[in-house]
Amino acid sequence: MMASSYNAKDEDGHITVSGPGGGTLRSKKPENTAFKQQRLPAWQPILTAGTVLPAFFIIGLIFIPIGIGLYVTSNNIKEFEIDYTGVDMSSPCFNCSQNFSWNSTRPCTCTIPFYLDQPYESNVFMYYGLSNFYQNHRRYVKSRDDSQLNGDTESLTKPSKECEPYAFHENKPIAPCGAIANSMFNDTLELFYNNPNGTKSEIPLTTTGIAWWTDKHVKFRNPGGNNPNLTAVFQGTTKPVNWRRPVYELDTDAENNGFINEDFIVWMRTAALPTFRKLYRIIQKKNNMVPTLPRGNYTLEVVYNYPVRSFEGRKRMILSTISWMGGKNPFLGIAYITVGSVCFFLGVVLLIIHHKYGNRNNSADISN
Repeated sequence: MMASSYNAKDEDGHITVSGPGGGTLRSKKPENTAFKQQRLPAWQPILTAGTVLPAFFIIGLIFIPIGIGLYVTSNNIKEFEIDYTGVDMSSPCFNCSQNFSWNSTRPCTCTIPFYLDQPYESNVFMYYGLSNFYQNHRRYVKSRDDSQLNGDTESLTKPSKECEPYAFHENKPIAPCGAIANSMFNDTLELFYNNPNGTKSEIPLTTTGIAWWTDKHVKFRNPGGNNPNLTAVFQGTTKPVNWRRPVYELDTDAENNGFINEDFIVWMRTAALPTFRKLYRIIQKKNNMVPTLPRGNYTLEVVYNYPVRSFEGRKRMILSTISWMGGKNPFLGIAYITVGSVCFFLGVVLLIIHHKYGNRNNSADISN
């Protein structure tokens, strides 16, 4: 004889089905709550001409002046750029670019004269720029050991596998390891002012203060704590393959040597695009009555250590001032002006359409 079955509905909306085995099965029907039954109160905005048109005009009237201010501020920033790659035969660095490679034992020096047609006030920032260099490649970005760079002594002798094939050289651990450190920019740039009397004055360049504070004091640390003898600290390691000197000889200043060398720290912060610039030096303003860089003739002396022919890249030196919004970047101002102009134009078009057809629609609604 077949066992009978029945359905019972719980208070929460579930249906309980009794089977022949005496068990109960609950249906997949959602619980009888406001959330699961979609009975929560909702607010749906009704877009009318009285709300849409003022929004377009307000956005346009706010964005356009902001964009004009940003664009004017960007244009007031002075910037001068020199390409010293040396691919042209007329370039002073042509011989260096043709004959230099990573395996060259002697650096090549070239001198580039240039003229500044306007004085540079306040602090001047010197950048080096590279083109067609893909620091954003996935394997390149991962090729580093953050524990080693943070001063971990175990990682110093046992680099991470992510650094391969730049983890060991001649059975010695590389410090710092990885492809990023191995390809560090190492050109030396010096700036001279040509006085009217024919003499040359070297422009003092500040080597510190170019890296982020968090990088200098948090992410990068030398192993051995405060041990000033970095030669002993890095004993048993070797320099990266493409470096000319070990990491503990990057600078004579103990506060700017080893892993906390700011040129090294700046390079290790990889760029997002293949054409980029990185801060190299700062020219500090000393006298408020005299421009930092007066108008006149200058000479850039380059110790050509960094070859770029292998990846068809280009090198350049940039002199730039800054403003409250940072360096020269007209894109932000153009973007604000474009968005504001589009909104204001759409507001005018919609206002004309509403004025022409709005009364007709209202009359049709009344007749219906």
